[in-house]
Amino acid sequence: MSKQELVVLDQDGAGRAGGCCPGLLTTPLDEERSQALAKVFKALGDPVRLRLLSMIAARAGGEICVCDLTPAFDLSQPTISHHLKLLKQAGLIDSERRGTWVYYRLLPETTDQLAQVLSRPDAPAGTPLPVSPVSPVSPVTPVSAGAAS
Repeated sequence: MSKQELVVLDQDGAGRAGGCCPGLLTTPLDEERSQALAKVFKALGDPVRLRLLSMIAARAGGEICVCDLTPAFDLSQPTISHHLKLLKQAGLIDSERRGTWVYYRLLPETTDQLAQVLSRPDAPAGTPLPVSPVSPVSPVTPVSAGAAS
């Protein structure tokens, strides 16, 4: 596992049309934005972290104690804490210590930004992407390993 820091996406949306940014499917990403998004998607790329995020987001009242998260996994408490730290560094969750326990809550601004980046404007859900005209390509003929040139 890499020990690099995860960068939090811009959470205030300042200076961007529509409060966020152009969608991935409407405008090519610049290098800085693609790197920032890749770090958040990397945090979501682990099944344990994805499940933790889902458990936090789905919790009634908007927050959950780490004491309620840990028993759901066959992992040690330090491992769960590490995964939660990576989600927090990515700007997906926030935490608050109350006595012995830490409570986690979703930061919907970040997940809303991810949803906007991945959505297509004015397209109903489930609508396939438009097909771009492609110039015909001649079929490739496989060459056998023993064929002489």
